[in-house]
Amino acid sequence: MDQNSKGLVLITGTTSGVGLNTLKPLLRFGWEIIAVNRSNKRGIKAAEEVLTEDEMKNIHFKEIDLSDLDHVRKGCSEILEKFTKPINSLICNAAVYKPRLKRPERSPQGYENSMAVNHFGHFLLINLLLDNILSSEKEIFINGQDTKFKPRITVLGTVTANFLELGGRIPIPAPANLGDLSGFKNGFLSPISMANGKKFKPGKAYKDSKLCNMATVQELSKRYSEEKIIINSLYPGCVADTKLFRDTPWLFRVLFPIFQKFITRGYVSQRMAGERVAQVATFTEYAKPAVHWSWGNRQKTGRKAFSQKLSKRIIDPKISKQTYELTQKLVGLI
Repeated sequence: MDQNSKGLVLITGTTSGVGLNTLKPLLRFGWEIIAVNRSNKRGIKAAEEVLTEDEMKNIHFKEIDLSDLDHVRKGCSEILEKFTKPINSLICNAAVYKPRLKRPERSPQGYENSMAVNHFGHFLLINLLLDNILSSEKEIFINGQDTKFKPRITVLGTVTANFLELGGRIPIPAPANLGDLSGFKNGFLSPISMANGKKFKPGKAYKDSKLCNMATVQELSKRYSEEKIIINSLYPGCVADTKLFRDTPWLFRVLFPIFQKFITRGYVSQRMAGERVAQVATFTEYAKPAVHWSWGNRQKTGRKAFSQKLSKRIIDPKISKQTYELTQKLVGLI
């Protein structure tokens, strides 16, 4: 097979967890991969532990610190310069979650760090690569056959950002809610650390950042026709034992996977979650704009995905538009 006939997919956050476990199915489907991580050394080491030498030949590792908007700009520029063929599919997976912080960590630009990494960094990455992605619709070799593949952007969301679901209504520390976006409107710099301008709550800051991710999908889907590109999101299920939870109390890390496996029955393995992400980013049946794909709370092998209803806090056109435009200003696009 001609190497140039392979599709090119970019995925963020592959040093562990869902991102790492998305690599093998992507390779099996026939993709050439750009793996974006804060550390190439850790990214390569992790991949070498789960992939063969032949599989590693189809991965390009790119070091980008998503918390640093200048580094995102530099990294995107280098990607566009290095790769002669455009990116067909973009997967926004990387995330940080530090629920025990007493005070906010700050990005190089001075923004609260979970919002900076999870939302601002990915938002800028998407926008800087968007023209390149839009130019990529062509026939590529996927799943053993030549396929006309429509460009795609896939963003990982979470149940905890969706107020219509039980997990999104948990009051500890508070459900995701951007309020009037006064924090964004007022520049989001110290002492501001929350989108709504209120007191810092680290767990809520994570939920709010993921709400912004999902609202961005809704707004982009309005701005770009499905004839040109498919932009959607997914929640692959509760992967209760990933390093995303590394900063939670040790007792939580022990009990949470047990609770999900035997009480809620909602536990999903890292391998199953990675398979689901790769499928949503690849398969034709998931090529539906603005859909948030979910597999429900009872996770079983072979369970079919469905379009999960999203709360007004995510899909309200005024909120998604305002969030998008304020983010454009904060990341320096306008």
